[in-house]
Amino acid sequence: MADDKTKRDFRDRDRVSAGDDYEIKYFAQQNGVSADQVRQLIKSKGNDRAILTEAARALREQK
Repeated sequence: MADDKTKRDFRDRDRVSAGDDYEIKYFAQQNGVSADQVRQLIKSKGNDRAILTEAARALREQK
């Protein structure tokens, strides 16, 4: 089911939705990781955008 883009508030911006492929792909592109890595991060860290951004940065530095 798609999000209703007209009914957004501040809570929607600080989370990454694991159920929306476009949101996962966008987050992956922004942070230089793969979509599969984002899904794994969401499973292990939750969907808080700030925590996921930090974890994605740590992943990039490991390479």
